[in-house]
Amino acid sequence: MDPRYTVRPARTTDVGAIQALVEPLVQRRILLGKERVVFYESVQEFRVVEDEAGRLIGCGALHVIWEDLGEVRTLAVADDWLHRGVGHAILDTIEHAARDLGLSRLFCLTFETDFFSRHGFEAIGEDIVTQEVYAELVRSQDEGVAEFLDLSRVKPNTLGNTRMLKHL
Repeated sequence: MDPRYTVRPARTTDVGAIQALVEPLVQRRILLGKERVVFYESVQEFRVVEDEAGRLIGCGALHVIWEDLGEVRTLAVADDWLHRGVGHAILDTIEHAARDLGLSRLFCLTFETDFFSRHGFEAIGEDIVTQEVYAELVRSQDEGVAEFLDLSRVKPNTLGNTRMLKHL
């Protein structure tokens, strides 16, 4: 890892900076916008990257979907830190956390297909889970799970995104 930045678990005091980091990507329609309360509710899922000055320059979250399946969410890097290994460091940390939880697959919904492909993710279609698991997951109120299942109610928000999966 680059000595000019550090990856660590997010704290509640990071939520404002996470939201500020994500907002430009929301404006460019790369990421979906979230209310601040949603960031607080999921702060324990986030890893953040801070530079030597303590400025938050990247973030990403791991959300468990099922026994063996997790989702990479809200992966964002400050524009002035792009192509400097920050996204890789976040994704590597998320993958380690996923393995520690016993997950064997990671899902993402992304426009950044080249980045995720370089890290072993592949585009997927349907039939990623058994019918029994699908029947359980469809009960979830979580929008990310609906995106994973490719439900029609989330399609307006996900147009152009690619559903990708990596086996750990």
